[in-house]
Amino acid sequence: MAKGKKPDNGADTPVVKALNTILELELAGVVRYTHYALMIFGYNRIPIVSWLRSQVAESLAHANKAGELITHLGGHPSLSLGPLLETHKHDVGDILRESAEHEKTALEAYRKLLKLVAGKSVMLEEYAREMIYAEEMHQGEVDKMLRKPGDVSVFQKG
Repeated sequence: MAKGKKPDNGADTPVVKALNTILELELAGVVRYTHYALMIFGYNRIPIVSWLRSQVAESLAHANKAGELITHLGGHPSLSLGPLLETHKHDVGDILRESAEHEKTALEAYRKLLKLVAGKSVMLEEYAREMIYAEEMHQGEVDKMLRKPGDVSVFQKG
């Protein structure tokens, strides 16, 4: 083997790449939600910060699951973070809309993984489905938080 060359153990597969994308997105979620929690001010700070910190814990748990699967498959977990955009908008509504966009990207990554593993690995299919379920529930929660009190219809942008 050439000096400095990684051994080709088949671990750099599309599935491992998809899991690393998920890992990076979830780790970015940890940073993003931590930042958001620090930037909340006003009368409702305590419950909002509490909810954001629970999102930090959830994102970290999701990152750990992805990382464990990567190493299970013989891959190497990424040390990179997914995209982080500082908009300098710290109104709760802005934060929730940014959160919804971030979660949409994560949901797309989980759906891509499901397509890659469908019919090939029950373990990875179940993982992807579980995470899609969690992300869809989270999107619904954020949507409800963006609605005006008494508004039962789904939040509409703009």
